[in-house]
Amino acid sequence: DYRSRSPVWELVKKNNYFLIKQFGNSNTKVQFSKEPNNLYNVHSYKFSGLANSKTVVVQPSAGEDKAVVLSTTKTKKQNTPAKLQHKTLMRKEFRKMAKSVKNQC
Repeated sequence: DYRSRSPVWELVKKNNYFLIKQFGNSNTKVQFSKEPNNLYNVHSYKFSGLANSKTVVVQPSAGEDKAVVLSTTKTKKQNTPAKLQHKTLMRKEFRKMAKSVKNQC
């Protein structure tokens, strides 16, 4: 429904800096996005890091093996970009990390 989408998505859905358009097999156009906070790099409202207020990013830790950094956005800090991301270092075993990531979403 067009009324439920954010006005930001209406502005950036056709053209923005992060949009990558490529031709796949049989001349079908595929659109990807390299925007921050987009987990799947798919250009759609569902996965957009710009249009959605709550996002989740999972990245490998820079210094430690078998550690993951979970970054979530705080909806109450939308006006202060420096405090927008909440980062958590996770060192647990894989099943416990997957469960805690699922609970954060």
